[in-house]
Amino acid sequence: MPGIKSVDLFAGIGGIRLGFERVFGESIQTIYASEIDTYAQKTYWANFSDDFEITGDITLINEADIPMFDICLAGFPCQAFSLAGSRKGFDDDFKGKARGTLFFDVARICAYHKPKVIFCENVKGLFIHDRGRTYEIIKGTLEELGYIVHETILNSRDFGVPQNRERIYIAAFRKDIDSSSFAFPEPTDSTKCIEDILEENPVSAKYYLSETYLETLRNHRARHEAKGNGFGYEIRDRDDVAAAIVCGGMGRERNLLIDKRQTNLTPVTHIKGKINTEGVRKMTPREWARLQGFPDTFELPLADVHLYKQFGNSVSVPVIQAIADKIKIVLENNDRAEIHKTKREVS
Repeated sequence: MPGIKSVDLFAGIGGIRLGFERVFGESIQTIYASEIDTYAQKTYWANFSDDFEITGDITLINEADIPMFDICLAGFPCQAFSLAGSRKGFDDDFKGKARGTLFFDVARICAYHKPKVIFCENVKGLFIHDRGRTYEIIKGTLEELGYIVHETILNSRDFGVPQNRERIYIAAFRKDIDSSSFAFPEPTDSTKCIEDILEENPVSAKYYLSETYLETLRNHRARHEAKGNGFGYEIRDRDDVAAAIVCGGMGRERNLLIDKRQTNLTPVTHIKGKINTEGVRKMTPREWARLQGFPDTFELPLADVHLYKQFGNSVSVPVIQAIADKIKIVLENNDRAEIHKTKREVS
C-alpha cells in the first residue's frame, strides 16, 4: 500500500495505534499524537520511537497545526457515557473539562483534514445513553462531515484475551471510498482463560491482600448482598475469564485470584495486619497488560498505581487488530480500483 499517515488522538498508552501497526506494518506512519495525561505520555514514550512531541489538551490545539493524515485514531474519553458513571453525555463536566463534548474536537480536526478513515472506540453505554440520542448525534455529525459510518459492539473475550469487555467500535469511511464490502470481524478465538495470562513465576508479596483488607471486602460484600445488591469483590477461577478491567473503584478487587506459589508472606509494603494465608492476590500490571493483549515486550516504566489506571483505560489490542485488518482490505481494494481507473483513462 502507498504510505499511510495516521494521528493518534486521546492516545492513552498507544493501544489503538499498536493494533493498526500490527496490521499495516511499515506502510503506516503515526505523525501526531495527543494525550493530556502526563503519566500516560511517559508510558507511550517508552514504547514508541517518534520524532514529534506528544501534545496535551486537545481543546487548545489548532487543527491547522496538525499535519495532513489519512487515518484518525480516536479513543475519545468514555467517562461521560459509561454505564458505571453518571451518564450525563454531552452535558458531562469534570474539573472544567466537558468530557462528553471531546468527540467534537475529533470532528473539528477531521472536518479540516478530511481523512480517509475515522476510527473510534468507546464504552458500550454510548449506544444507549439518552435513549440512543447521544450516539445518533455522533453518527449524524460524522455523516455531515461526509462519511459512511459503520458501528458494532464486540467482546474482547472473542478475540484471544480472557476478558469480558464489551465495547463499541466505529469505523467511518469518507464517502468517495467504497466501503460497501466492509464488515466487522467475526470472533477469532474464544478459548483463552485466566490461566493463559498469569505470570510464569511467583509474584511479589505486595500483590497479596492483607487479612484485614480481605475481611473488609467480605464485610463490604455482605452488606451489599443484604440489600439485594451484587456489588463486591470476586475471586476468579483460573479456567474463567476476567471481568472488564477498569481504573479506580473495585477494578482490581473484581479480578482476584487464588495463587499459593508465593511462600514468603513477609510484607514488603505498609499494610494493616498480616498477609492472608489463603493465597488471595490481585493481578499484576503485566497480567492486566496481557488481558488487553499487549505483548510482553511492552515496557511498563511506571509505578503500579499508574499502570493499573492506564491498562484499565486502554483497549484490547487484538480487537483493534482484527478491525484494522478489515479496514486495510477496504483501502487496498480502493487503491486497486484507482489504479485500474487511471490505466483505463490513459489507454
